[in-house]
Amino acid sequence: MAPRPVTLDEKYDLATERIFVSGTQAVVRLTMMQQARDAALGKSTAGYVTGYRGSPLGGIDQQFARAGTRLREAGILFQPGLNEDLAATALWGTQQAELRGTGRHDGVFGVWYGKGPGADRSGDAFRHANLAGTSPWGGVLALMGDDHTCESSTTAHQSEFAFVDAMIPILSPAGVQEVIDYGLMGFALSRFAGTWAALKCVKDTIESTASIDGSLDRLQIVRPDIALPPGGLNIRQGFDALGQEERLHTHKIPAALAFTRANRLDRIVTQGGRRPRLGIASVGKSWLDGLEALDILGIDEVDCAHLGIRLYKVGCPWPLEPEGAIAFARDLPHVLVVEEKRGLIEGQLKEILFPRAERPVIEGKRDAEGAWLFPANGALDATMVAEAIGTRIVALTGDERIAAKLERIRAARRRLAETTDISSRRPYFCAGCPHNSSTVVPEGSHAFAGIGCHFMSMWMDRSTDGFTQMGGEGANWIGEAPFSTTPHVFQNIGDGTFNHSGIMAIRAAKAAGVTMTYKILYNDAVAMTGGQTNDGGLTVQRIAAEVAAIGPEKLVVVSDEPDKYTAGWPSGTSVFHRDDLDEVQRDLRKLPGLTVLIYDQTCAAEKRRRRKRGTFPDPDRRVVINEEVCEGCGDCSVQSNCVAVQPVETEFGRKRQIDQSSCNKDFSCLKGFCPSFVTVHGARLHARSETAIDDTPGIDLPEPSLPGLHRPYGILITGVGGTGVVTIGAILGMAAHLEGKGCGIIDMAGLAQKGGAVTSHLKLAPSPEDLHTIRVGTGGADLVLACDIAVAGMAKQLGAIDPGRTRIVANTHEQLPGDFVQDPDFSLPTRRVIKALGDAAGPDRAAFFAATEVATAVFGDAIAANMVMLGAAYQLGAIPVSSLSIEKAISLNGVATKLNLAAFRFGRRLAVDPTAADGVGGAARAPAIAHRRLSDSLEETIARRARILTDYQNADYADRYLKRLEQIRRIEQRMAPGRTDLVETVARSLFKLMAIKDEYEVARLYASPAFRAQLESQFAGWERLELNLAPPILSKTDPRTGRPAKRTFGPWILKVMPVLAWAKRFRGGPLDVFGRTEERRRERQVLVDYEGVLDEIVSGLTPDTWAAAVTLAAYPEKIRGYGPVKDASIDRAHATREDLVRAFRSGDRPAEAAE
Repeated sequence: MAPRPVTLDEKYDLATERIFVSGTQAVVRLTMMQQARDAALGKSTAGYVTGYRGSPLGGIDQQFARAGTRLREAGILFQPGLNEDLAATALWGTQQAELRGTGRHDGVFGVWYGKGPGADRSGDAFRHANLAGTSPWGGVLALMGDDHTCESSTTAHQSEFAFVDAMIPILSPAGVQEVIDYGLMGFALSRFAGTWAALKCVKDTIESTASIDGSLDRLQIVRPDIALPPGGLNIRQGFDALGQEERLHTHKIPAALAFTRANRLDRIVTQGGRRPRLGIASVGKSWLDGLEALDILGIDEVDCAHLGIRLYKVGCPWPLEPEGAIAFARDLPHVLVVEEKRGLIEGQLKEILFPRAERPVIEGKRDAEGAWLFPANGALDATMVAEAIGTRIVALTGDERIAAKLERIRAARRRLAETTDISSRRPYFCAGCPHNSSTVVPEGSHAFAGIGCHFMSMWMDRSTDGFTQMGGEGANWIGEAPFSTTPHVFQNIGDGTFNHSGIMAIRAAKAAGVTMTYKILYNDAVAMTGGQTNDGGLTVQRIAAEVAAIGPEKLVVVSDEPDKYTAGWPSGTSVFHRDDLDEVQRDLRKLPGLTVLIYDQTCAAEKRRRRKRGTFPDPDRRVVINEEVCEGCGDCSVQSNCVAVQPVETEFGRKRQIDQSSCNKDFSCLKGFCPSFVTVHGARLHARSETAIDDTPGIDLPEPSLPGLHRPYGILITGVGGTGVVTIGAILGMAAHLEGKGCGIIDMAGLAQKGGAVTSHLKLAPSPEDLHTIRVGTGGADLVLACDIAVAGMAKQLGAIDPGRTRIVANTHEQLPGDFVQDPDFSLPTRRVIKALGDAAGPDRAAFFAATEVATAVFGDAIAANMVMLGAAYQLGAIPVSSLSIEKAISLNGVATKLNLAAFRFGRRLAVDPTAADGVGGAARAPAIAHRRLSDSLEETIARRARILTDYQNADYADRYLKRLEQIRRIEQRMAPGRTDLVETVARSLFKLMAIKDEYEVARLYASPAFRAQLESQFAGWERLELNLAPPILSKTDPRTGRPAKRTFGPWILKVMPVLAWAKRFRGGPLDVFGRTEERRRERQVLVDYEGVLDEIVSGLTPDTWAAAVTLAAYPEKIRGYGPVKDASIDRAHATREDLVRAFRSGDRPAEAAE
């Protein structure tokens, strides 16, 4: 099907009827539609939108900001609130605009937005404003953002009961279409009944994307003809608290019920035939789960009549309209209420039906025997609902077809219950995040976390645990301190939280006289929800002035750029560089009373955004790790806590590299005690290969046989936040929209923008009406497009696979999560994940590609990998839309269009020819890096090391190595014929201790052509290089760390390296000035000790001790690093060695071997 004409601007073009929008974009359009509908009635209305962002409404303010021009033309003012309850109060004010005769319009309609905790804190404002009422041509719609599964929150929350408490009617949309439909109904209800109206927003509605009908005249809203009290139902002047209460209970709520009834917000969808047996009532997202459940059971409208199933869709769950509820329950023996979280409809339904003589058995949260059926914790999914419905249909009818379906559902649910995570991806601070440094506390101190990105410090080595609700940070210490032996704590609080309400907690701490230090983490952005600016133009100086007015004992500012500040501080404020943070905190914890530290460093993600726009300085330098010099100790990760420091596997073990695509130039990795770090000035990364881009036309590729789209087609896309994986779902969704198909997308991101897991759920269908739930549930995936192998190995993704039906297309690249920062030996279980995916899908249904490596080699940019994967999946016949529509959607997206089109086409080629990347574009350009090539045999392993030892010292030195290995080889063959594990282990361990990277060897490695080859593999050119070293004779001790201080050496040092390398001939002799240091003497002793261990292995090796000998011989693998880092690793290795020696002598088989 040829794609129809579409533009990205049509989402806000009210003349366009069929549009492709997200839930938040639908809210923007809703406000414009309301103004236009009012204008068509001859009314001049304006709109006011305010609130505070938070998941699942984290991006709503960004959508309103992007639509600023159109909104201003429509007279709609978007103004983010400082916090939720003040925003609610502002909306109360909008309803008073015409009250005193001074209004500019006939009315002002308003929208409040906030997540569940924000609704909790706004209860007083809601109650007052709802009691006061709304303007006849105004009205207020409150969007409650509920995170039912706590994906991006500190508690799972459900806000309906907060609005019930304030007596605000609630509407619960089922999908993006109803966000607009119920939003318009909500405004009308609010105006008619004089109450606010609440709109339930969960991820499945407000953060989903769908093709919908945006017609202005789609709804014909009815205003019921009811008797009104004197003065009407709307807002009025004067204060009459009891009169307001009487109107709300006696008139407004009945008016809301009349509105619900007249507009059929609650409606019977299927009657259940001549003999109704089972009634199913549901609402919102749970309604979609119920429809999907019926699809899974193979029940259509005709089957509902045959089986006696009556469906009741509730649009207004509170107050539940009684006449419709009674009509629904009439003649039904059994009713099932399907609701997620705590039941709201069930209790009202029972109350309405209780007085009736003939009332059905009602099950919901619990079944008829009192056991949990739909628990209030967690969330529901379609298979859970299907099992409950199927069980009752079989019990009532005995239908064998449904019984067979039910058994398959139960089997799928059992498989999911038995499936566990093979791998996972926990969110972490971004590369270069200020919190990598700011959340560190001195040894012996304790810190509390707060709301925001720095909350993640609780799962890092930060001595941080415990937190409060937003704005309460530190107030918990007020209660704990009098009863604790801890003299002092640090409390982290973000600048956004400080601005929101956190300053009150600091005032409370001062009033209580507790001893603590508030660390206000100023990163110049509300980073957790997308990098919005702080409302009101908050600056470090303003924070300092406000805090100083509270009266702390000491106020300190720490910054990565302290020199940018010259004046403007309150009296007594001290300013330090971030390198002084530890010393500053040690001083503050000694002071009694309240102290405040403001840590100033711009959010790393925000730096990247601003640099792309040219509004933030971009240092013309990059950091590279000389991989041959690197020891893989991980101290650079310890010092920086940065995820841009990634592993690189080499012939000589795991080393470190800087991921230039994610590095945000924080440079704190340079603090790692290691001579391998090189600062490259004027570095020019290899440009994207125009040749590869131009050489990837799609016309020579055969078109695959596409899957038929006779039912909803489920696609699960896994990825890593920040790598563009969400774009894949957006492209496919737009492609389906272009073809007039139904499409729905939900991006399960949570904290994914912080390097966490992203799972995009995509459903495609013949038409929009054919779609119900968008989430791909248990056994519901037709395609798993695994752009990240670690996320694909999680239980939910594995559980979505239906054996024999699901296709798997996976990227085998390993992008290590933040766990690697904490554990330098951390590895992903990639092989296990690949096997699990293949086993779950079945024979010939899984395809694996090294897409990231291909994208980097061919296009010079790993960001192309996801589009390569999409191309491969399409060519394998796993995508039910045309390549023409996909390419049109890529062009419409407008971001890196040429690259993305080329990557999509290249992915198609790769599926046809796995060798397509060989010699293409950048793959032909990149020089070989010898140390990254792994040896193919034991002989090659040994020969390569012997050559290096010859270069390291001389041929005699290498011969000493070879003779020892021959000795080990002979004894191993006698005691363990056919095995080479021991000699392989000794070959690596002995080499490691013989080729110690002393000053001569480091110099030789820098003088080696291999170092230049490594640079040329990454950069097209550079201006100059600097080395970051701590020479043993020239370095002073850094008083802050107790380590030798590192210094920067300019390009001249590279000219010294060949000379110093030549001086290796003095190693071990009287002229070896470096050999006299304690570090070098200890290294020589470590080698002597190891050779002694080898002697013992040779003399004591038996078939029974062979396994223990292999483990013992490997202990030097843990000896890594330089200076104090290496010293500590030697201590740890020797402690392990003693246990291993005892195990060898006793003949005990080590645990590793036993497994």
